[in-house]
Amino acid sequence: MAVGARSGHDEPEERPDGPADPPAQAQADSGGGGTADGGPGGDGEPGGSGSSPRKQRSFWKELPLLIGIALILALLIKTFLVQAFSIPSDSMQDTLQRGDRVLVDKLTPWFGSTPERGEVVVFHDPGGWLEDQKPAEPNAVQKFLSFIGLMPSAEEKDLIKRVIATGGDTVECKKGGPVKVNGKALNEPYIYPGDSACDDMPFGPIKVPKGRIWVMGDHRQNSLDSRYHQELPGGGTVSNDEVVGRAFTIAWPLNRIDWLGIPGTFDQKGINGMGAAGTAAPVAAGLAGAVPIVLWRRRRLTRPSDAVEGTDLTREG
Repeated sequence: MAVGARSGHDEPEERPDGPADPPAQAQADSGGGGTADGGPGGDGEPGGSGSSPRKQRSFWKELPLLIGIALILALLIKTFLVQAFSIPSDSMQDTLQRGDRVLVDKLTPWFGSTPERGEVVVFHDPGGWLEDQKPAEPNAVQKFLSFIGLMPSAEEKDLIKRVIATGGDTVECKKGGPVKVNGKALNEPYIYPGDSACDDMPFGPIKVPKGRIWVMGDHRQNSLDSRYHQELPGGGTVSNDEVVGRAFTIAWPLNRIDWLGIPGTFDQKGINGMGAAGTAAPVAAGLAGAVPIVLWRRRRLTRPSDAVEGTDLTREG
């Protein structure tokens, strides 16, 4: 018998008392000394492992890429998320001081959020508010910082004020009195100490158009706000579309870091005035109208049921 002969495939000889011998190819590979034919390793040297370690790129070669990515991210953040603005005047004292840097949320308006009473907002000049003010020519550093969002652009004419009334509200202020929104007097603790609510420029009553806001500075006697632009289109109000976003925190200087929340005065009951009554009236009218309709429907559903039952009884009788 030719049991000892091997085929051309080098199949292992079968033994009745143990496992088959490993193939010659497998034995050659397990040695780690080279290829199956005994030649040099994969890296051109005898006994090589078949691959060589990759050299790391130096930090200085990676730095331009890192800077480029950082600039792109900063530009995206400035455009869609958050932008820093510098306070150029005293119109928002004592809440904001000249030179403060505030961060403005630009994301929520993308989701349909509109300004609310009490918020401090940044908005583009509606037209004519800053016509007498010429911005200083920025240097190269300022242009770069404004490009990535760390400084406001000198070419953009932006203002920062507090929202006092929104679309549909009626706002007014008589000399010696408080600001009233929908007939409700506002207790304004944020007004600059010593200032009156509006003695320098009383106004109203004014109905704020839908989609617009009425804004005022906290330093009332040093703020050219909505009161001073009633002769312009919009009657001193600002379109929601002109609002860049809400200033939510003071980020600089470090000793003035603080959140810019909505004062509790805008949470007081009754501030919605006619707006709340206007909402309640349709609801009440709807309920009043719904009651007879429901009763009528119940009768209509009951009558066919009785008729069917009577028919069935007649048939049974």
